[in-house]
Amino acid sequence: MNRLMPAPAGLPAMSPGDVEKVSQLEDFLGQLDQVAIATQHHFHAGLYARTIRVPAGVVITGALIKIPTLLVLSGHATVFVGGESLELQGYHVLPGQAGRKQVFMAHTDTDLTMVFASQATTVEEAEAEFTEETDLLLSRRQAGNLTITGD
Repeated sequence: MNRLMPAPAGLPAMSPGDVEKVSQLEDFLGQLDQVAIATQHHFHAGLYARTIRVPAGVVITGALIKIPTLLVLSGHATVFVGGESLELQGYHVLPGQAGRKQVFMAHTDTDLTMVFASQATTVEEAEAEFTEETDLLLSRRQAGNLTITGD
């Protein structure tokens, strides 16, 4: 089931079965040609934010998130949230629960920013804070940029 939602309540935790479905899709997608997606990292005021732009027509899977975060979506994409998919268009700030492994299919170029409170001082520390699947992160394999404000 796919439904267009103007303002979803958030991104719930997913069942182990749904996480496994995403992992299986991830294995399949990993066999295809990969698209370069840069990650922008920001550390500011005790927050860590990471932003990617998913090009139109591209499907990505995320790492299993082990902490609550906020996800800001700007664009038009369908996201699998476990048991169903939501089509999101426009700008959304979504509270995300721990225990989710999302799939995003971008219909237009779509920006995704994940934010959480962190005392990390490096990207590697922040990434280890939100997932145990750091080896799957695009930021570990592709270029990006880092901003640290010192605040």
